[in-house]
Amino acid sequence: MSVSRRSVLTTAAGAAASFATSTPPATAADSRLPAPTLRALRSAADHAVERLRTVAPNVTAFPVGTRFEKWVYSQNGDWVGGFWPGTLWMAWLYSKDDDFRAWALASARKLAPRQYDTGTHDLGFLFYPSWVTAWRLTGDDTWRNGALQAADSLIQRYNPRGRFIRAWGALTDQRNAGRVIIDTMMNLDLLAFASRQTGDRKYLDTAVDHARTTRRFFPRADGSTPHVYDFDPDTGTPIGPDTVQGYSPTSCWSRGQAWGIYGFTTMYRRTADPDFLSTARALADFALAALTPDHIPVWDYRAPQQPHDIKDASAGAIMACGLLDLSTTTGTPSYRDAALRLLTALSRTCLTTKSARADATVARCTRNRPAEDGIEISLPYADYYLLEGILRVLQPQDVDRAIDLSTL
Repeated sequence: MSVSRRSVLTTAAGAAASFATSTPPATAADSRLPAPTLRALRSAADHAVERLRTVAPNVTAFPVGTRFEKWVYSQNGDWVGGFWPGTLWMAWLYSKDDDFRAWALASARKLAPRQYDTGTHDLGFLFYPSWVTAWRLTGDDTWRNGALQAADSLIQRYNPRGRFIRAWGALTDQRNAGRVIIDTMMNLDLLAFASRQTGDRKYLDTAVDHARTTRRFFPRADGSTPHVYDFDPDTGTPIGPDTVQGYSPTSCWSRGQAWGIYGFTTMYRRTADPDFLSTARALADFALAALTPDHIPVWDYRAPQQPHDIKDASAGAIMACGLLDLSTTTGTPSYRDAALRLLTALSRTCLTTKSARADATVARCTRNRPAEDGIEISLPYADYYLLEGILRVLQPQDVDRAIDLSTL
């Protein structure tokens, strides 16, 4: 992307935009924030809500990314379908505008067939921010029951010999039967939810087994992680690290590192296993040390052109949410401070406030750099996690209502 085009898509550092939204009143959480940080976060949330209010009435499928600033859609949701209704739920919590509630419910209903999908590990991404959140915010057991069915589908991907949930491919496909990826850490909370709701430990036990396998094989001594680790699916024997979306098997894909921070922190909250907490801290410490001075992650922390390589704002938004959770869980203020720097940087330099045609909120995202697929675009999970992160700061009780931030 040229400099002139980027100037259209993003704000200059420190710039603020004003929108006619129903901004919530100040809270006690607001009073602890420096005024410039508060202004940046509120301006970003206002921009997100206004953009959603314009775009959502015409959305009939699931955004997967942008082309020329306009959403490209999937009819079945691909692996990202949960983020559109999830983003609408976050907008409802922030704005109290019931149109967002109605749009969130209508969008989530379209995911109903996917609760029986045994061909993907991404059922947590699909059903937690959409159906679990819908149940928590409405009390309608239709959403709870669908999420439980999705958990039943997910545990069918468990390999008891290697104690992992396979990432890709149909259950009958042997080509990817031994592939484990760091992203799956984010799908485990659906299983924790299922155990809490049913009283059946098989779901949580599966999640714990997978998290322990990931903890054993993914983190390197310095806290970095590969994207993929391969196992022999027949024996469970480890083969070694690999990658699909990172630069190499020895590099550190920034969005994967963010999934790990968030996912291991969540698993600690659900189990009180101190090994999960220490892993989350190690991954966070590596990522924070690898950040460039602008606080926007490069797409891979060990790619040859870093720190001057292209950025991935989605990694920054996910990482901010994980750091806020980690700070609350550990009582470590430095993680919260780092998260606020990330959210402020995203709000000031990665939004679409200068573009009248953009459908999305967050720009400067990278989907799959090695495949040259989606460079400098917008992604639905960037929009979702930016709003989740901002609401974790401004309205933590509302986020707790939506996704359950409780700790054992």
